[in-house]
Amino acid sequence: MTKELPLVLASGSPRRLALLQQIGIEPDFLLPADIDETPVRGESPRALAQRLARGKAAAARVMVDRDEAKAHSIVLGSDTVVAVGRRILPKAESKEQASVCLQLLSGRMHKVYTGVCVNMPDGVVRSKLVETRVRFRRLSTQDTENYLASGEWRGKAGGYAIQGLAGSFIARVVGSYPSVVGLPLLETASLLQSVGYPIQNMWDDDAVPAA
Repeated sequence: MTKELPLVLASGSPRRLALLQQIGIEPDFLLPADIDETPVRGESPRALAQRLARGKAAAARVMVDRDEAKAHSIVLGSDTVVAVGRRILPKAESKEQASVCLQLLSGRMHKVYTGVCVNMPDGVVRSKLVETRVRFRRLSTQDTENYLASGEWRGKAGGYAIQGLAGSFIARVVGSYPSVVGLPLLETASLLQSVGYPIQNMWDDDAVPAA
């Protein structure tokens, strides 16, 4: 059995693409959705993650519906928000921003919220929110300076990438590790299956080399 509807990933993130590929999903199209990610006054971190995931899927839906080749696709959108208490940390674009983030995260637990949304051609929209708690060990000045020098923080929510060099800072993760990377696999698979995308039917033994 093959999938009936094409899948559009509303993201240009190589991390999200790699996570989907990890569970045997190869999107038919990559369509990054550019929306304003500025939090609304008083908006909670979890509400922001949900809104951005739905907003990215909706923005991609508009573009998809204008293209006959993609119009009947399932659109998958996602966004990740890092927060210390109710303080939403930025997707660091400067060393100064990243430095502030690392200082806030050092030696304490913070929360990572990832929203996932599927937007269907018939107007059905379904979404999930995943909350993960992450504790950093206490960072020395040298830790921070070395990480800033690496440049790995650029564009990363909270100024770090857990799957990279910053993995050496992580003392504890409670919840979904792939969600912190950028896409919670259990919840994403569940959403796609709920709208009829046959994930496991695409797992082909013939594609696995013999031992």
